[in-house]
Amino acid sequence: MQKSLRIKNDIHELSTINRFLGKAGEEWGLSASFMMSLELVMEEAVSNIIFYAYEKGSVVDDAVDIRLEWADRWLTVTLEDHGVAFDPTAKKDPDITLSAEERPIGGLGIFLIKKIMDEVSYRRVDGRNIFIMRKKVIA
Repeated sequence: MQKSLRIKNDIHELSTINRFLGKAGEEWGLSASFMMSLELVMEEAVSNIIFYAYEKGSVVDDAVDIRLEWADRWLTVTLEDHGVAFDPTAKKDPDITLSAEERPIGGLGIFLIKKIMDEVSYRRVDGRNIFIMRKKVIA
C-alpha cells in the first residue's frame, strides 16, 4: 500500500503532514505510540528541508514529495526535494555526553531520526535529494 503527498516549503505544512500521517496510520492499523514517533521523525526531517534546502524567503509549491509505503510490516518513508544537496546520513552523530552548553547547535534531529528508524539512506539523483527512512513495525 502506498500514499503520497506534495507540500510547499512552509512550516505550516507540518500540520498537513500530521493529518496525512494520521489517516495512513489509521488505515494501516499502526499504533498511537508508533505514530507519535513517526510524527517526530517527519517533523525533524521535513523542517530541515523547509528551512535549509531552498533560498530563504522563497516559496516553492513542489518543495517536498512524501511517499509512505506499507508492506510486510515495514513502513518506508521517502522524502524527495530539489533543493540544495544535503546528505543527512553523512552527518556525524553529536556527542550526547556533553552538557547542553558544551554541545554545538544542530544535529540532534538527524541523530533522533537515526535512533528511531531502523534504516536511513540518502542519494542524489537528477538534482533531487532522496532521503529514505524504514522502520519494522512490531504488532
